[in-house]
This record gives sequence, C-alpha cells and structure tokens, in this order.
Amino acid sequence: MSNLLNEVLDGVNNVVLLGHLHPDGDCVGTCLGMYNYLSENYPQLTVDLYLDHPAGKFSYMKNFDRIKTEMEPGKVYELCITLDSSDAQRLGIFLPYFQDAGATLCIDHHVTNKGFAGKNHVVPSASFCSEVLYTLLEDSKISRNTAECLYTGIVHDTGVFKYSNTSKRTMEIAGNLVDKGLNSAKIIDDSFYRKTYVQNQVLGRALLESFLFMDGRCIFTALKQKDLDFYGADSNDLDGIIDQLRITEGVECAVFIYEKEPHVYKVSMRSNDYVDVSKIASYFGGGGHKKAAGINGGNFRELAMPRLIIGGIVGEAFMVIGYFFFEIFLMAVTTGDGFSSASLAAGAASAISGVPFNIVQGLFGVVVSCVLYPFLKKLPVSES
Repeated sequence: MSNLLNEVLDGVNNVVLLGHLHPDGDCVGTCLGMYNYLSENYPQLTVDLYLDHPAGKFSYMKNFDRIKTEMEPGKVYELCITLDSSDAQRLGIFLPYFQDAGATLCIDHHVTNKGFAGKNHVVPSASFCSEVLYTLLEDSKISRNTAECLYTGIVHDTGVFKYSNTSKRTMEIAGNLVDKGLNSAKIIDDSFYRKTYVQNQVLGRALLESFLFMDGRCIFTALKQKDLDFYGADSNDLDGIIDQLRITEGVECAVFIYEKEPHVYKVSMRSNDYVDVSKIASYFGGGGHKKAAGINGGNFRELAMPRLIIGGIVGEAFMVIGYFFFEIFLMAVTTGDGFSSASLAAGAASAISGVPFNIVQGLFGVVVSCVLYPFLKKLPVSES
C-alpha cells in the first residue's frame, strides 16, 4: 500500500500533518510516526505537524518538540494529510490548513468516517490508526524512532493489548515494531501506566462522584471546570478515567463527561460487550467505534430548544386528552344521572367542543416557552 503514499507525494514539496482535537496516544503516535517516516525517507519534503497540545508524557517520541500547537496565518500547503480524525471538524483550529491545501489525504480507522478528504484510506476493521498507517509504510524503511511512535499508538488504543480490538494482526504488527529495537516496557510504563499526583487526585474525585444506574450495568461520572481548576488539572490529566470506570464489576457501559468551558462538554463512552456506543455518539454529532466513542464540544444547552418543543407538544397532548376525559367524568357526576349512556354521551359532546380551545391553549404555551427560552437560558445556573 506504500504506492498510495508515493502517489500523493509525487511532485509535492511541502506537507502538513493534522490529528484530531485532544489527541490521544494513537493520534500522537500515528502523527509523529508519519512525521518521522517522511522526514527520514523523503528529505526533499518540508513537513509540518500541528496538534492540539499533546500531553507531555509523549515527549519521549522523536521530534515531539517539533509539534506546532498554534496556527501560523498565511501558510498554505500543497498536501494535507489527516490522521486518526473521523471528520474535518475534529481538526479544530487547524481546519483552514485542510481547506486551503492543494490536495488532501485522510488516513483513519473510525467506522463513522464518511471520507471527507480528496483521497481517503479508511479501514474500519483496523483496531487503531497506527495499524492503518503501518500498512502504508515500507517495513524496511521504518526506523526505531518511527516504530516507537507506532507502538505507542497500539499500546494506547488497545489498552496495552487488553481491549477486544486486540487481534492476531495487532500482535504481529507489535512484534515487527519491537524487532526494530524499541523498549516496549518503558513505553508502556511511561505513557500508559505512570500518573502524576494530580492525575491520581482527579481520578479519585471522578470515582467518588460516580454512580451506577440501569441495575448497575451503566456507570457515569462528570467533572466540572471548577473541579479541574481546584486540582490544577487540564484535559491531559483525564486519561484513564473512562477505562477505570469501564472495568467496574458488572458494568457494561461507562460514560464520562467533563466541562471544557461553560456548558460545553466532552463526552467519552466505553462498552464491554454488546452496547454500540458509536451509534449514541453519532446521534449527538460525535463518532468513534462500537466499544469506544465520544462527543467533542457538545453544548447541551443548544440541544434544549428542539427538545423543549417536542416535550411541550407531547405534554400538551396529554393535557388535552386529560381534559377530555375529565370533562366527561365531571358531566356525569354533576347531572345526577351517574355513568349512564345518556350522561356519558352528553359529557363527550361537551368535552369535544372544548378540544379546539385546549389545543390552542397548549400550542400557545409551547410558543411562549420557546420565546422566553433564549432569555431564560442566560440566567445564572445554580450549582445544584
């Protein structure tokens, strides 16, 4: 498959590499793996890599210090390669580089990826993006530095070979990369298991705030921005929380939410066996895989208006039906004839005449609620 890479690089002088927002180990490893591979095997190329502030624990990878985290206005590239990003919006502030590039290539493994680039190499059956990239590279040209990056991606997207996406192919690729001379134990310990004191504190807080529902089959926890501020933590300190929730005994599905800014949240979901969390994420504009998915930057207040309308209509429909039967009951009681056929018929006739008014009254209530909502949502929200 290296022919695809040679094809898109033919005649190109400069390339920009982009990953998704809040890059995890697979994203950072894949992007740096591609960066090192191109730098080592295509010296004529000018290669830039932009990522959204990757965690410092990945700094052992070659050229980590070359990652750019801020936009450079006016830069336009002949080729843009996106890695481990399921859609263009996941590129965040670096989206203009993709939009302005002369050509684009998407390398990914997410089932929700619809193919948003000019050329797309999306392999949903792959366990991780590092695997997809590995198949595009010539093994003989993969250096130890590149191998360390790809191996990091494998370790993080398979949970150190424990997740259900770990396959025979996974182990074969990992073995080939280890043969390049990397220290697998150090990579696993330094990037996956080792945590700072702050990270342990935040993990403890998340576990203390968690609760079970649906007969203990689901677990949920959330952290507000004020919680992160209290511990001096940021999004890079939240790795591992969702996986710790997932392995709770008896749990099938885990959900973790943290606040990025007022009323804007990042949602992570994991499942163990049968729940397809990617479908839930897709419904809310997110994406991912069957057993690992997320929603980035969800503003749940923005979801309130359509739900307010639907909920209002349903509620008012119940009101109209309730009034209808209550008026029949009231007529039967007040006429003194009891629940005779005549009194029930008279009550039904009277109740029917009031239905149009009740419908108008209900719709008026929904309209008023929608008009007031934009003003009411600006009111401060209590901590409770």
